[in-house]
Order: sequence, then structure tokens, then C-alpha cells
Amino acid sequence: MILDAHGHVGTWPDFLIPDPTAEGLVATMDRLGVTAVGISHLLAVGPDAEGGNRLALEIAGKHPGRFGVWQVYNPHHRTPLATDGVWGVKLHPDVHQCRLDDPLYEPVWRLGLPVLAHGQTDSPWSDPAQFATVAARHPDVPLLMGHTGLWPSGFARAARLVDGHPNVYLEVCGSQSTGRWIARLASLAGAERVVFGTDACFLDMRLGVGRLALAPLTDADRALIQGGNLARLLGKGHP
Repeated sequence: MILDAHGHVGTWPDFLIPDPTAEGLVATMDRLGVTAVGISHLLAVGPDAEGGNRLALEIAGKHPGRFGVWQVYNPHHRTPLATDGVWGVKLHPDVHQCRLDDPLYEPVWRLGLPVLAHGQTDSPWSDPAQFATVAARHPDVPLLMGHTGLWPSGFARAARLVDGHPNVYLEVCGSQSTGRWIARLASLAGAERVVFGTDACFLDMRLGVGRLALAPLTDADRALIQGGNLARLLGKGHP
């Protein structure tokens, strides 16, 4: 079972996405043996969280079992959030320019659902240090650090910062991630704290699956990272 924690559908104004459709993503998933991917619609990440969330739910309904939905919360718009039929909540502090530890996100933490948040080393909005702060405030909320800080120069620091917060998971997608870094993060944090993601359709899903397949991991650790950990925190194996 391969579960991709971090995916998208839709277009973005300043980034080339050759195929932004759910159908194209499903075709790639079938080729690679990916069971399901958690998506947030890029319309929701951008100007219209409410409308984009509706589109993501419609897509998941058209492709049963293939998509989980990360509903986007825009802290400036107080986006309505569902508690059923979703994997959890997606936060993008950098796009919304609202620090992850800002009280504006309190409605999200009160839900208790898993949260996938963009994490970017040295960002004023989403530095990994803020994940540690939030995790300490809300120890019962599963928190996925998207990209594990994004830059390789910060991967190890990100793992160290959240070492004492077992509710934080290191999600490994990104154009600068490598199989060796995935294995090193598993060594630093424990394989049970590392979660696979690809950032499709922003990035090519084939690259993400390939780097995990070739990462120097034991079979047991690879199984945890590629799906076991996410299935456990969601309480199920697929949407």
C-alpha cells in the first residue's frame, strides 16, 4: 500500500503544471501502484478556500477510494470546516501570510483533526520552530510538517526541533528531497514519524515514488513511511 500524504489538483498562476486534472493524477497513480493521495485544491490554497474545498470533495466523490481531502483553512476568511468525509485540514501560512502559531488558527486546532501544514525553514510564517510551539500547545492534534522545512539545509534541524513532540510527523515531499535524506530523517526521528508525500501535481509523482523506492531503508521502515504511518494516524488505510 502506498499512501501519498501531500497532493494537489488544479492550477497555480506562476507554476507550470502540465496536467492539473484529477483524471491525469489517477492515471499516474495506477501506473505507480499508489492507493490514494490526500489532495487540497489549489483554488482553495489561493483565492477561494471555500470554493476550492467544494471542488476537492466533488473530485473525491467521483473517484471513490483514490482521494482524501485536506480542506484548506484561510485564517483571514475563517473558512467553514467539515469534520466528516475529510482527511483533515491543510494550512499554508506562507501563502496566507499568517504565522502557524498565530491564534487565528485556533478553530483548526479545536477540531482535533490531522493537520498538514506547509513548513519552510527560515520563513517568518512557517519555520519548523513554530511547529514545535503549536505541537506543545496541542499535543493531541496530529501535525504533518509539509516538506520537513523545504530546504535540505534545514532538514536535520526540523527533525531536532520536533523531537520531543510525537504528534508531529515529517512529511518528505519537495523538489530537493532525496532518498538518502528520507533514510536519514527516519534515523533521526524514527521511521514511525516520517510520512511519504509527492506534492503532485505541482511535482511529478513518479519522482517522489522513485526516491522512496530507492531510499536505503529496511523493508519494515519503507512500509511504515510509504503508507503505514499515514494509515495509522488517519485510523484507516484509504479514503
